[in-house]
Amino acid sequence: MTDSSSSAPRIIAVRAEPIELCQLLKFAGLADNGGAAKAIISEGHVLLNGVVETQKRKKVMSGDRVTLGDETIVVQVG
Repeated sequence: MTDSSSSAPRIIAVRAEPIELCQLLKFAGLADNGGAAKAIISEGHVLLNGVVETQKRKKVMSGDRVTLGDETIVVQVG
């Protein structure tokens, strides 16, 4: 199925905010390691709140939506 809206976003609980985008991708399991996360971001594959984000150390806050491919995660502090 190619319709990415058919799957609900996954909630990722972080201990504190902000968290850097590259760290979040690694923590959420969307990237194997920090180097892979930075490459994915710099290549323009990551959306932050629906907009392409290429800043590897972009600060992500609670409530932000991060999309990579067909997977979307929502950040929560908890």
